Amino acid sequence: MKRVIKTLLLLAILGGGAYFFAPQIKPYIAPLLAAVTGQQTPIETASLPPDAAKLTPPPAVTVIKAQHADFTAMVTVSGSLIPRDEILVTPEVEGFRVLQLNVDEGDRVKQGDVLAVLVQESLEAQLAQNAASLARAEAAIAQARSQIVEATARREEAEANFNRAKPLKNSGFLSGSTYDQREAAAKSTAAQFKAAEDGLRVAEADKLQIEAQRRELQWKHANTKVTSPADGLISRRTARIGGMASGVGEPMFRIIYRGEVELDAEVIETDIGKIANGQKAVIDVAGVGPVQGTVRLVSPEVDRQTRLGRVRIFLGDDARLRIGAFARGTITTGRSHGIAVPSAAVIFDPSGAYVQVVNDNRVERRDVKPGLISGGLVEILEGVGDGDVIVARAGSFLRSGDQVRPVLPDSKISEAR
Repeated sequence: MKRVIKTLLLLAILGGGAYFFAPQIKPYIAPLLAAVTGQQTPIETASLPPDAAKLTPPPAVTVIKAQHADFTAMVTVSGSLIPRDEILVTPEVEGFRVLQLNVDEGDRVKQGDVLAVLVQESLEAQLAQNAASLARAEAAIAQARSQIVEATARREEAEANFNRAKPLKNSGFLSGSTYDQREAAAKSTAAQFKAAEDGLRVAEADKLQIEAQRRELQWKHANTKVTSPADGLISRRTARIGGMASGVGEPMFRIIYRGEVELDAEVIETDIGKIANGQKAVIDVAGVGPVQGTVRLVSPEVDRQTRLGRVRIFLGDDARLRIGAFARGTITTGRSHGIAVPSAAVIFDPSGAYVQVVNDNRVERRDVKPGLISGGLVEILEGVGDGDVIVARAGSFLRSGDQVRPVLPDSKISEAR
């Protein structure tokens, strides 16, 4: 008896499972269950209503309303800090040893400040020798002038004697030899006078040469003091006490003109056309933080190998900035105010850009003209108005005319930064 009961229970369980989960075999299971359970009529299968498909609800789609927002277009740059202008200080005179150094790296200097002093003894000795030569030249000039005075008197006397001899020779009262002697004396004294004048000019020329040498020596002596040509910040000092000053090779000092620093940044070639002089920038300098800057120079050249252009961003005189430090930042290339939609809502195909607008719970394609892109939002210049309901994340699974159930999230479009 127990075996019969177990068999009936097993058949009932199997029949019930097949009845609910396999409708296609219900006609075969129903008579068996009826026989086991003692029922005389078979179980009728349930049937679905013929319009069941029409009762399926449309798919839910997240939508968002187009709103006005502020857009700020930015270009990312990176590079190293360099001087706005760098002054290279080299000695005006070479071959002298460094005697004294008055500044070090990091010091601020004014125009005319003495940076270093070179050995001056040899120049002082040359100046003393030049002074003696100049005194001799002045004495030679005085002597030449005295000789001119003496030669003038002899020439005038000889000319007077010669002029008196002319009528006497014509009248026969003066011999020919005497006349010839007076004529020769007049010519000789005239030549001596000319020589005295030439001697004066030579002495004066010697004096001018000595004076020129003296000015050169004085200039060298003055430039044994190496001075700053402008206000600035000492960024590097290679001069050493006892070293030989030379204008060849590394300069003695490098000065950042007025202490002004700028960023030598690299920009991809697709963005460099958006940058112009005067645009504002925010630069994040390593170890310093954000620093305000202004675009000063946009290079007209793009590197053929890296496809990068160069931009100079002026940062000004800031004691926190260090030459060679790495920095990156953004340049504001444009601002506008217009209709904003999420960037995921805009679809691009060969015919252009479009969004999917929901009207009366149906999807509609709307061609648009995009503008600035900022903060995950796209500015729509044409095609969408304020308040239009847009599919937040458009995709190929939706087509124009599809019926949807729009779901509007609580969040709103905020100002694009």
